[in-house]
Amino acid sequence: MKSYLKNVVEYNTTIRQTLKIINDEAMKIAIVIDLKKKVIGTISDGDIRRAILKGKELSDSIEDIYSQTPTICNINEPQENIIQLALSKKIYQIPIVDDEGKLVKIEDLGNMLKIKNRPNYVVLMAGGLGTRLRPLTNDVPKPLLKVGNKPILETIIENFSKYGFKNIIISVNYKSKMIMDYFKDGSDFGVNISYLCEDKKLGTAGALSLIQDNPKHPFFVMNADLLTNVNFENLLDYHSFENSIATMCVREFDFQVPYGVIELKNQFITSIVEKPIHKFFVNAGIYVLSPKVLEYIPSNIFYDMPTLYNDIIKHNKKVISFPIHEYWLDIGRPQEFEQANNEYNEIFQ
Repeated sequence: MKSYLKNVVEYNTTIRQTLKIINDEAMKIAIVIDLKKKVIGTISDGDIRRAILKGKELSDSIEDIYSQTPTICNINEPQENIIQLALSKKIYQIPIVDDEGKLVKIEDLGNMLKIKNRPNYVVLMAGGLGTRLRPLTNDVPKPLLKVGNKPILETIIENFSKYGFKNIIISVNYKSKMIMDYFKDGSDFGVNISYLCEDKKLGTAGALSLIQDNPKHPFFVMNADLLTNVNFENLLDYHSFENSIATMCVREFDFQVPYGVIELKNQFITSIVEKPIHKFFVNAGIYVLSPKVLEYIPSNIFYDMPTLYNDIIKHNKKVISFPIHEYWLDIGRPQEFEQANNEYNEIFQ
């Protein structure tokens, strides 16, 4: 079977099946075909996440969310033209079709340009006290606690590195020397590591004021106690495509009221809803920020990420959410630490 055919879906495929194809095949898009096998559209990871934010379920069809005006090229098009088209459209894959409009292959911009490493910084917040995990953190900072066979922070760095993000900045405070002695300059891990040393607690956004060389590209900020297999390349593309100044990863969270909820109008009962489920999107602790965001961050005072986002919103700047459906676990309490160790090999090996 030709490898590109693994990235092909029919127009009535479910969102869940399409996501699996995009994730399993490490492509940014799936190619949508009709019953005659002609290319009629494309669907990206970003298309799906935007649909989820609008209320789509994973069991729904992609029929009304895929792009019906795909960027395609004919098999006879010179490669240089394909590269220029991809760059101008800010896309990474382009379907190549024959004269009948049937898929022949998928050209990948990264392969054509041989892009290996990306210039974007990754700032990892590793200065927390890990109070809720005591006594485990009495002698070891939380980011160095082992999940699987390695520290949490090492897994995070490896996950960024595999997507080409190798410029790592670690913000440290509690037991900082242990973290710095373990990772050093990052060369043993195939990355470049520098450190932000907080003399006092500055918060998840305040620590960014310590960055010496202001980034020239959008950069990641992530809490160093999270385990996730989010595709960071897709996250950055989503941020850039939306021309956002600040993007926050969000997770869907729901809870069920254990009683029948009574809706009233004055003293009259208008309805009874038995044990309703309420759904929310919550902060997942992973962000992409454009360099201009640093202008909003005060120096040398505590300033957390929710405050930064609220300040940016007050200035009418574009702030967006990136819903994550992938594995995600905040290791804040002993039960979550135990859960992470139980699930690690299945998710990350």
